[in-house]
Formats: sequence, structure tokens, C-alpha cells
Amino acid sequence: MDIENSIKHNRKRTAKSRVQAVILLFVMSLCASTASAMSKGEADSAYIKGNYQQAIAGYNEILKSGVSAEVYYNLGNAYFRTDNIAQAVLAYERARLLSPGDKDIQMNLDFVRSKTIDKVNAKSEMFFVVFYNYVVNMLSVDGWAVLSVMSVVAMLLLLLVYLFGSSLLLRKIGFYGAAVGMLLFAFGMLFAFQQKRSIDNCDVAVVVSPVANVKKTPADSGSDAFVIHEGTRVHIIDPTMKGWWGIALDDGREGWLKRQLIETVVTMKHDN
Repeated sequence: MDIENSIKHNRKRTAKSRVQAVILLFVMSLCASTASAMSKGEADSAYIKGNYQQAIAGYNEILKSGVSAEVYYNLGNAYFRTDNIAQAVLAYERARLLSPGDKDIQMNLDFVRSKTIDKVNAKSEMFFVVFYNYVVNMLSVDGWAVLSVMSVVAMLLLLLVYLFGSSLLLRKIGFYGAAVGMLLFAFGMLFAFQQKRSIDNCDVAVVVSPVANVKKTPADSGSDAFVIHEGTRVHIIDPTMKGWWGIALDDGREGWLKRQLIETVVTMKHDN
């Protein structure tokens, strides 16, 4: 009897400890989320009050725990208010990469680019390429993924209507509706894949130096190809040379830049 009572007592104590541990974890998680929300609120409050440097520090601290298009957008606004054009462009580029269909991000990015010294005209593309990219960028990766899941659910429900519909009209609606759902699922998955690949393979960088001399060869003694200025967007075409990036502008001009003169939108494998 003593042994049985002891076992029962230990079991109750173990169960009680587990419950306490779960409650403790829940409280810690709630406190952490509240602290994060307060940090975002404090940064927004600092921005509204005109304390832009404090807001910048707050937004950068938030981004250490996870990227967000909204936070990058707010960070870009704060940098612009301090006349830091290069960092504003960089923040907006990162926000657009995460939320390519956001018109406010694109509008602010276009506006701050108009403040840069270099006016680089991008090469024209075929109409169908422009249209395809526009459709792909209507939603983010998560947006297309949600649409795909909803399409699958709708397709399954409509298949049930087709199989068990009580009238010919219902069966037709079920059949054609399921076909549309299947197409939406396929396109949603394709566009989500395209978005994910765009993020993973992003080669965009922004000049963060007031003046950058683009060289014809990756050497200090190399002759200058052309000069660009802070805030100008470039594309990394060769990341293999130590201390140098092979870059190309939107208008097709190419050359070499020292790595410390530009900052990539996403961290690259050779970015060190």
C-alpha cells in the first residue's frame, strides 16, 4: 500500500509539474509577443513624433527577429526623412521583394529613385514578358500559396457536387467549377514558385557610397568605365572575385565595383 500511494503521489506531482511548465511557456511566449508588439509600437510612435533616428534603430532591431515588408517599408520612410537616400532605396527594395504587389511600396520606391543623381533607363521588354511579370507580382509567395490551397478545397467540394448533384445543371457547375479550381491551383503553385525563385536568386544591390567609380577590370589600377552615385540600383553578375562585384546596370552597362561600395538586397553566398 505504501508503494502504491508513493507511485500515485509521484504521478500527481509529475502531472502538476507538466501543467506548470506548459503554463510557464505560454506566459513567456505571450510576454515575448507583447514585447515585440510594443517595440513596433514604440518605433512607430518615434517616427510620428519626428524622432527618425530612434525609429530607424527600433525598426532595425525588430528586423533582427524576422523580416517583414511592413517594417522595411516603415524603415524606408524613416531613412528618407533623414535624407539617407541609399538606405531608403535599399529598404524599399527589400519591402518590394517580400510584397511585390504593394502599390504603396512601389510608389515610394519610384519617388525616392527620382531623388537619386543617376537616371538609368531600363531596357524595354516584350509585352507578354511585362504582362507575365505583372501577374506574378500581384501576390506574394504566401498569397499565391493561400490561393492554391483555397483552390484545392473548392475543387474537391465541386467534385462532390459533380458526383452527387441531383440535377444536370448542378453536375455541370461542379465539373466546370472543379476544372477552374484545378487551373487556379496550378497557376498559383507556378507563380508561388516563381516568387520564391525571385527571392532566392535576387541579384539586386544598391550603391551606398556617395560616389562609386566602376572599373573595367577588378583592380584599383584598372581604368574607369563610368561613375555612379548613391541610391543607384545594380545587378550582381559576377560574385566570385575577392573584394569585387561584377555589376550591370538596368541599361546594360557593366563593370566592376568594390564590395564595400554597394549593399545587396539579400545576403548572397559570396557576400562577405
